[in-house]
Amino acid sequence: MQPADAQLRQQLDLKYKKFDEAMNMSDAAAAAAFFTEDAVLVTDAGPVYGREAIEKHYANLFETLRVIDHLTKADSYSPRVLGTANNEACSNGKWSLTLQTKAGDPVPLKGYWSEVYLRAGDAWKVRMQTWNVTPASAPYTQSSQ
Repeated sequence: MQPADAQLRQQLDLKYKKFDEAMNMSDAAAAAAFFTEDAVLVTDAGPVYGREAIEKHYANLFETLRVIDHLTKADSYSPRVLGTANNEACSNGKWSLTLQTKAGDPVPLKGYWSEVYLRAGDAWKVRMQTWNVTPASAPYTQSSQ
């Protein structure tokens, strides 16, 4: 597999950093601004359609949970340009964060993500994002052999 395009990687790394900042600041509007108007966010609870609904999804999330240390890291082979028009790309990688509920202990989570982008002027907007949560490993015990 070919290494990622360096200029595109730099642009998207900046996008990931700004998205992490929006999540850590509980800024639903800023997080949703990275998506196209007709974007799809595929969550563990099902798909969310459109930027307006994605913003509402994040706003609802931030009402009950605080996101701490959201970190997005692209795979070394990401991103990849799709087609020949140079206006679509995809990327994948891993993420981590800690969720803090109002009444509970912090919960560290991690997983993998993938995104499809559409170029909008000089910016890349997310057309589709999907992610998963990697289950915590069971502790090793003698009886699990």
